[in-house]
Amino acid sequence: MKQKLSSIFIMLMVMSSQSIFSQQSSDEILMKATEKAKKENKHVFIMFHASWCGWCKKMDKSMNDPACKNLFDKNYVIKHLVVKESDSNKHLENPGAEDLLKKYKGDKSGIPFWLIFDNEGTFVEDSFDSKENNLGCPATIEEVTLFIEKLRKTSSLTQSELDNVAKVFLSK
Repeated sequence: MKQKLSSIFIMLMVMSSQSIFSQQSSDEILMKATEKAKKENKHVFIMFHASWCGWCKKMDKSMNDPACKNLFDKNYVIKHLVVKESDSNKHLENPGAEDLLKKYKGDKSGIPFWLIFDNEGTFVEDSFDSKENNLGCPATIEEVTLFIEKLRKTSSLTQSELDNVAKVFLSK
């Protein structure tokens, strides 16, 4: 009887630890983000990233800069999808995120890679330039200029607000 109870206990522990480490699927994240965007009249900004990615951290830092955070938050429901993790961090990846990355041809582009959807879930923009190069975290004048144009098309940001975003992304 003791052995049976300990087996049951071990099985429950394993099952509960799997739920702790399993991540939400990309489909579920995108669906919930789209529902929220529809209610709040915003677009959905999806960023593919990984824990080891320095440029991903820079993108997050720039988007969360006090001069930018409210501007992004008032226009976008921002969600992250984890991809391309090291073997020891594979458990952090969102199921289906790699497939979504491939669907939008970002699988060979490096990260961060981002997509913007309208509040109906329709694809609107991605982080590619006209030559299919990934802007990633825009840092050069050319990259930031293109990023600002994509934000202009998908938000209600004013020129002054877009200038603030550009200034943050161009700062070292």
